[in-house]
Amino acid sequence: MKRVDLARAEALIDTPTMAAEIARITAALPVGVRPRQCPVRTFVLGMLLTQADHRPAHLSRVHEALCALGEEDRWRLGVTVEWHGTPHQLTYRQVEYLNTLVETALRKDEPDGRAADGLQEFVDALIGASVPARVRDASTSLAIDWTDDESFAHPPGRDGISADPEASWGHRRGGGAGEKAAMFFGHYCSLATVVREEDGPEVPEVVAAMTLSGCSHDPVPVLVTALAQAAERGRLHLGDVLADSGYAHRVPGHFALPLRAAGADLVVDLHPQDRGPQGTHGGAICHNGNLYCPRTPSKLFQLSPLGRDATVEEVRAHDERAAELARYKLARVSATDGDGFHRVGCPAVAGKLRCPLRPASMALDHTRPEVLAPPEHPPTCCTQVTITVPPSVNAKTRQKHDYPSKAWRRSYARRTGVERSNARIKDPATIDIAKGWCRLMGLVGPTLFLAVALAVRNLEIVDAFDARRSDNERRAGAGLPPRTRRRRRRSTLGDLVAVGSASTPP
Repeated sequence: MKRVDLARAEALIDTPTMAAEIARITAALPVGVRPRQCPVRTFVLGMLLTQADHRPAHLSRVHEALCALGEEDRWRLGVTVEWHGTPHQLTYRQVEYLNTLVETALRKDEPDGRAADGLQEFVDALIGASVPARVRDASTSLAIDWTDDESFAHPPGRDGISADPEASWGHRRGGGAGEKAAMFFGHYCSLATVVREEDGPEVPEVVAAMTLSGCSHDPVPVLVTALAQAAERGRLHLGDVLADSGYAHRVPGHFALPLRAAGADLVVDLHPQDRGPQGTHGGAICHNGNLYCPRTPSKLFQLSPLGRDATVEEVRAHDERAAELARYKLARVSATDGDGFHRVGCPAVAGKLRCPLRPASMALDHTRPEVLAPPEHPPTCCTQVTITVPPSVNAKTRQKHDYPSKAWRRSYARRTGVERSNARIKDPATIDIAKGWCRLMGLVGPTLFLAVALAVRNLEIVDAFDARRSDNERRAGAGLPPRTRRRRRRSTLGDLVAVGSASTPP
């Protein structure tokens, strides 16, 4: 989004969904003795202009952005009005009072650290309006993650009272250079970023959904509820949902089951405590979200995800073991019905391995694995052609691809899109939601400003994507290769030591 692009900001808030939300908020405001000078539409427009210039989320900045408009626009938007025959320009006090009224209209009667339904609906409408239909229809895959949002208020003292009653103590894990795990006082911000389909072209990595909640609430069910409600209203079409082990390790009723019910396919990194055999069903072994033959070699169950420094030989050996393990997996023979049940069959019946309990499978060629010692007392999975798998079996670990196979690894690699979204809102050169970025207390003010900032970010991402694609098409027409992105050089400690040794005099 161009800096202070008034026409584009007005087009964003004049979409049907946003116009309906602004009208709903306006109707909820109290009626005073005289007409209110600054309409809600102009107030939201000022917030957009503030974030378009990457300014801090301060009400004084909103007032400055509105007063900096041209004279014609100020009269049209209500920033300047005629009062007793003389022009009257909007004051900061009026902006502050209107913000208080808006927060009151969108706040719960008893604030508890979670957004009210009206506030979340406004956020969904605003972010949805910033995503063009062509981008929304290009991919249904989402990568999700949460990050910290520190409150401007001081933490509670000995009296247990803080100026921000909806903020609470949370924990942030440091994973980058110089970052350490620490406690903070504030909120959890969860983002759902659009990523490309598994075999589809690149798409703009825009944010499709956002939630903000106090750290006293688990951010996972908060975001899952918002995604499920957006899918129910038709604002989102859930396809692949990619998440790390912090989401996958949650209680199935808080993450996996609601998303599957909403039509999502999970691609997640399993927590170490959820990996490996986790009981049986009908005699089949529950392992990493699938059911396996009771005579699966135990060494195959020790397969773990590849490390970042894996060599080519290690990758090849890993993929061969994953393919061999897939031979012992019970094959799905039906789709999941409306109640979450499906049926699977013996891998020997499916022709994936040889087993004496299935005489027809012994006619298969010897390139397939063979069960040398079948169970003395065959369980149900070995005596029936198929067995029914209820949704409670592998409820937490079931996902789209076998974990950690090559197909899973390639699909899960798309999750880095949400990491870039988190980095964008933390970047000091852009949004930078560090402490002091927003000085409003409670949940409504920071949520509104962050939603506005993400809407502006979406427009910038789409603009940059379109510009890069147009440049690549121009270069292709001229017979030139696509422009590559620069990569920063990374010197190792050994390189630095070698340079220091060579430059040090004897």
